[in-house]
Amino acid sequence: MKYLWTTLQVSNMDQSLDFYQNIIGLNCNERHPAGPGMELAFLGEGETKVELICRGERPKEEHHGISMGFQVNSLEDTIKSLKDYGMTRIGEIMEPNPHVRFFFVKDPDGYPVQFVEIR
Repeated sequence: MKYLWTTLQVSNMDQSLDFYQNIIGLNCNERHPAGPGMELAFLGEGETKVELICRGERPKEEHHGISMGFQVNSLEDTIKSLKDYGMTRIGEIMEPNPHVRFFFVKDPDGYPVQFVEIR
């Protein structure tokens, strides 16, 4: 068995692609219609992808129980990039042990995204 992707339901494909490409740094490998009023995109290199599915505008909601984590070289550099991008809701840096630090932001649809620095 092979893990292929994680699917996120999004309300605006362009906003979500902007976030995942320009903030997270994932390349969009595939984007196309997937039925009436529906569009999908796959992002990422390697075996595991992020799949975005958009069925048109819908109210944003709180997402509990799912988050995605991405390793970065420097939390401080990442925070600066996020602020330069215009993000203002950046979580506090947490350090559960001397080897790991992280913080969370929310994507355009409210999904938690974690940035992790491993020392």
